[in-house]
Amino acid sequence: MRILIVGGGMGGTILGNNLARRLKSELANGKARITMLSASDRHMYQPGLLYVAVGQMMPDQLYRDQRSLLEPEIDFHVDPVEEFDLDNNRVKTKSGKTHEYDVLAIATGSRIVPEAIPGLAEHAEYFYTEESAVKMYNRLREFQGGKVVVAVGVPHKCPMAPLEITFMLHDYFKHRGMSDKVQVHYTYPIGRTHGLEPVAKWATPEFDRLGITYETLFNMKEVDGADKVLHSEEGSAINYDLLITVPAHKGMEVIEKNGLGQSGWIPTDRHRLTMEGHDNVFVLGDTTNLPISKAGSTAHFEAEAIAENIAAMAKIGTPVRDYDGKVFCFIEAGRDRATYAMFNYQNPPDPKPPTKAVHWFKMAYNQLYWASARGLL
Repeated sequence: MRILIVGGGMGGTILGNNLARRLKSELANGKARITMLSASDRHMYQPGLLYVAVGQMMPDQLYRDQRSLLEPEIDFHVDPVEEFDLDNNRVKTKSGKTHEYDVLAIATGSRIVPEAIPGLAEHAEYFYTEESAVKMYNRLREFQGGKVVVAVGVPHKCPMAPLEITFMLHDYFKHRGMSDKVQVHYTYPIGRTHGLEPVAKWATPEFDRLGITYETLFNMKEVDGADKVLHSEEGSAINYDLLITVPAHKGMEVIEKNGLGQSGWIPTDRHRLTMEGHDNVFVLGDTTNLPISKAGSTAHFEAEAIAENIAAMAKIGTPVRDYDGKVFCFIEAGRDRATYAMFNYQNPPDPKPPTKAVHWFKMAYNQLYWASARGLL
C-alpha cells in the first residue's frame, strides 16, 4: 500500500509517525510505503506565536527540524503539491515530480486572509506568523495608553485565541502598571462573546470582572486607518488607538486552485474523515470543512483515528473506527491563570474557573508538544 501524506504540520506529522509504528512489519517487508510531502523543512509550534506576541517566548523556540520529528521509515520530501489528480490517484509537485498513491491524506492547513477586510492588514496587529507576532510585540512595547480593540473574524483556527489574547493583553498592561491608561475592548461576530455557548457563558463574566468591554454582532467591514476607526457590517463604528485582530482564515490556496473545496475547506465525512466522493482520500486538521474547532488537538485526535483506519485497511482491507469529534483546548486567562475546554460531537465544553495549576500545565505542554508531534503522547 502506497500511503501519501500531503502536509507536514501537526496532523500530518502525528499521522505519519502513528502509521509508521502500526505498519512496522509492512514497511520492513515492502508491503507498505509512507511518503510525506511538505512545503518546509521546519516544523513550527504555532500556538507559541501567542506568547511571542506578548514577549513570553522567543521565535527560535517555536521550531524543530521536520525530519528529526519523523520516524526513519517515512520518506520525507520538501516539495509541495501543486496539482491533485484524485481520479487517477496521483499528485504533481512544485519540482514537477508525480507521486502515485493508494491512500492519500491531505493535511495542508489554513491561512489568514486579513486582506479580505479593507484596511485590516495595513492597520491591525496579529500573531499568526512569526513576523507579525514580533511586530505586534514591538507595538505593545511602544504603546503608551488608550483604547485597544480586539476584533475577531470568522472562521479562524485556534478557537480560544480571541479570548486568550484579550486576557493576556489585560494582564500585559497590568504587569506594566498601565491598567489605568488602557481600555481593552473586544468584538465578536455573533450574538455572544464566543462561538461555543458554554465558553461564552464562562468568558463574559470574566470580562465583566476585569473591566474588559465588548460588543457582539460585530462583523468587520473596513478599517479607516487615518482616523483610527473600525467599521462593522452592522453599521457601528469603534475608535481605537491600537487595533489587534484575529483575522478570518481560509484553507490553503492549492486546495482552492484544484477545486477540492470552497474557500480551501475540503468537504469531509464527520466520522470517517474521508473526502466526500473519495473513500481513499482522508482529510484532517484545518483542511476539513467540519463545523468543529480548528485546533492542534483536533488534528491530533483526527490523525490517531485516521492512522488506525489506514493501518487496518493495509492489514484487513477495511477501516475499523469512527472519529467522535474530540477536541481539547487550553484557555489562557491571563499571565498566570488558565482553564480548558474538552468536548466532542455529543458533549459540549464545560470550562472551570481558571487556576495557576492549569496555566503551568499549559506551559509544560509548550515543551511536551514535540513529544506529542512524534506521537509519543
